[in-house]
Amino acid sequence: MHLSQRDGALDLLKWLALLSMLLDHLRYVGISADWLFVPGRLAFPWFCLAMAANLARAGARKTEWRYLGWLLVFSALSEIPYRLYIPDPDTLNVMPTLALGLLVARGWQDPSLVARLLAVGALLLAALFPERLMFGFFGVLLPLAMLLVIRKPWYFSLLPGAICLAANQWQVLFESARFGNVVAIIGLATCLFAPLLGMFLLRHATSVRPPAMRRWAYALYPAHFLILLAVRSTL
Repeated sequence: MHLSQRDGALDLLKWLALLSMLLDHLRYVGISADWLFVPGRLAFPWFCLAMAANLARAGARKTEWRYLGWLLVFSALSEIPYRLYIPDPDTLNVMPTLALGLLVARGWQDPSLVARLLAVGALLLAALFPERLMFGFFGVLLPLAMLLVIRKPWYFSLLPGAICLAANQWQVLFESARFGNVVAIIGLATCLFAPLLGMFLLRHATSVRPPAMRRWAYALYPAHFLILLAVRSTL
């Protein structure tokens, strides 16, 4: 979803989220780089924040169903590349989580019966099958949490930060952090403060003009799995 006048800060946020995701997935290319887990914790909350920023715009209702359609199409197209690249995945790719999160956030915004029923259905799916969704039930709640605080003072971003932490298997991170694992400790902090960093970018990077990220960017998700798979095959 975009307007005639681009929001440069929003495009920057999307590019940085994409870069964070790429860095995270480089961990599976065959190199020893566990520290890439830390910047990878920025990707999902920043994609959720970009979704919330789009929904908060005037005129969002004109494009919401098209937005959902693109997410569903590329959810299907991405599943095979995702499973070819990620070793023994135990969840679906991230796009079904984002699609359900979109329905929940729109159900909060839109009082119509259809929107509310779809939101309830999305919540039920997330509650019944959290183990099949990347970032689980709390990942589905994160776009709504971002939407609720997007125009609030900065300290309200700690709410989506806590939800982001819960979505990132915080129990495993916490146990590792207790034993002094530096990556886990910094990962915990990154999950908690990722929404705050994203809000800061949206509010203060207004003068930047990165390349516009339009609908073609959906294809980057399955494409990057195929490219990294090719790189791993040559190493």
